Amino acid sequence: MLTVYGDSISGNCLKVKWTAEKLGIPYRWRELDVLRAETRTPDFLALNPAGQVPLVILPDGRALAQSNAIILHLAEGSALIPADAYERARMFEWLFWEQYSHEPYVAVARFQMAYLGKPREDLDPKLAERGRAALRRLEDGLEDTPFLVGHSLSLADVSLVAYTRVAHEGGFDLADFPRVVSWVARVEAALGIA
Repeated sequence: MLTVYGDSISGNCLKVKWTAEKLGIPYRWRELDVLRAETRTPDFLALNPAGQVPLVILPDGRALAQSNAIILHLAEGSALIPADAYERARMFEWLFWEQYSHEPYVAVARFQMAYLGKPREDLDPKLAERGRAALRRLEDGLEDTPFLVGHSLSLADVSLVAYTRVAHEGGFDLADFPRVVSWVARVEAALGIA
């Protein structure tokens, strides 16, 4: 059985959980508290020298880290990965963009405010500026389709909904992005999360 090491406050960890559940993949969840440095213990570092979650241990004992790599592995051959080559490339485009242009701003602002207790005015102004730009990019990306890659749920949606749905905890007002608000509701419904 798959073992998932994760912290439930992390959107990166939750996307692994949601993908496994959507696909009916049984797993054991091993909760680690990042705030208490549980990913820095010798035992965990032996599994993942990067000291990060999520981490999965596959049924054959091999370890795999990095949330988007994990969900791609889990979803191989499923409808969450478009069959069309161009649409599949578009999904990858969103996955790469999520880790470079969305998560570093939206998720970091959320972590600093919600878990480190920083007031919004004490955050690096670039977090707010670039986080809003990321949300605007999502808004624009949803202009013509209900999901990020056409008319069906894909890993692009799973990956990007993880931190977008809690962006308000980082001081971002999703009311400014009505297509994003509707998309979050569609993706949550498709994944059976609330």
